Amino acid sequence: MTAGHSPTVRRRRLASELRRLREAAGLTCEDVAGHLECSAAKVSRIETGRTGVNPRDVRDMLQLYGVEGDRQDALVELSRMARQKGWWHNYSDVLTGAFAGMEAEAASIRCYQAQLVPGLLQTEDYARSVFRAVRPKADTDDVERRVAARRARQSILERDQPPKLWMVIDEAVLHRKVGGDEVMREQLDYLVEMTAQPNIELQVLPFGVGAHAAADGPFVILGFPDPIDPTVVYLDTLTSGLYLEKPEEIRWYGTVFDHVRAAALGTEESVALIASRAKELS
Repeated sequence: MTAGHSPTVRRRRLASELRRLREAAGLTCEDVAGHLECSAAKVSRIETGRTGVNPRDVRDMLQLYGVEGDRQDALVELSRMARQKGWWHNYSDVLTGAFAGMEAEAASIRCYQAQLVPGLLQTEDYARSVFRAVRPKADTDDVERRVAARRARQSILERDQPPKLWMVIDEAVLHRKVGGDEVMREQLDYLVEMTAQPNIELQVLPFGVGAHAAADGPFVILGFPDPIDPTVVYLDTLTSGLYLEKPEEIRWYGTVFDHVRAAALGTEESVALIASRAKELS
C-alpha cells in the first residue's frame, strides 16, 4: 500500500481502512472502545479522521480485527506518518480544517467560484484586500499571516508535477472591483499569465447564461493520485468548511461541474474576456 505525502490524506486513508476492517470483523464501535478502554465516540472520531490515533492503539485495533504480519506493519507505519506535521501547521492560527492538507496532495482540482478569484490564483494584493474585507476587525499582522498562508498554498502550482487545475469563474468575478483598479488589473493580468501553464484551465461563465447548475454556490472537487483515496468535495463557509465524501454526492457535484463548464465560454474566449476587462481598468 502506497502512502501519500500529506499527513492529512494519510490520516483519512487510515481512518477509512480501520472502519472497513472493523465492519469486516463484525464489531461495533462499542466493542472496539471496550478493547481500547476508551469511549465509542473516540473510536468514531478516529474512523472519520477527525482525530489522530497513536501507533499502539492502531496495533491493538488490528489485532482485534485479526490483521497480522506485513499488513499490520504497513498500517501501523501509516499511522506514524499520519502523525507528522505538514507545512500548514505553521499557520494553524489562520488556517482551519484539513483542506490545506488535502489540497497539497491533490492530483486534480476542479472549482467553481461565483464571487472571487479562487485562492490558488490570487495575487498577494488581491488576497490582502479580500482578507481586509471579510475580516474588518483583523489587525495588519493577522492579515499578513493569512496572505503568507495563501501564498504557501499556491506553492503546489510550482511543483515538478503540479495538480491539474480546472476552474470556472462567474463573470461577476471580473467586475467585482477588489482593492481598486490597480490591484484588480494586476489580478486579471495574472490570471491571463497563469492560463499559459499547461496544467491550468480557466473558463468564465458569462452573465448571458442566466440560471445555471451551480447557482447554489461555489465548490471545490479534489481528486487524488492514489485510487485508494476517494475524491472529496469541499464547500467553504464563513467559519469552517464542509466535506462531502459519499459516492452519490461526488457524482452529483461532478455532474454540476460538467454542466457549468459546458455552459461557460471556451478557454480562449475566456482569456480574451479577462484581458479585455483588464484593459478597461488601465
